[in-house]
Amino acid sequence: MLRHQKNVRIILAATLIVCAFAFWLGITKEQWAILILSIGGVWVAEFFNAAIEAVVNLSTSQIHPMARVAKDVAAAAVLITALLAVLIGLLLFGAPLLSQLNAIAASI
Repeated sequence: MLRHQKNVRIILAATLIVCAFAFWLGITKEQWAILILSIGGVWVAEFFNAAIEAVVNLSTSQIHPMARVAKDVAAAAVLITALLAVLIGLLLFGAPLLSQLNAIAASI
């Protein structure tokens, strides 16, 4: 998947950045659980999207309106899942980020 799917490489980079950020902020175990579920949801949605695209591509060599609908809906599901994960990340990181930034500002 990493070699052939550009979006998977983007999701991997985002996962690594978000996890590093979470370590830096020192989020709680409960927040880690929520974060892992959110990240996992994005990964699952992307894998389902790739599977649906592969099945549609295998089922027909012609351009068909319903094939386009299937691909568009699968891609929209990934987008919605990713947007929800961003919202969850903002809720989880908001207070710890403000604390870290205040500590940095106080030390200057």
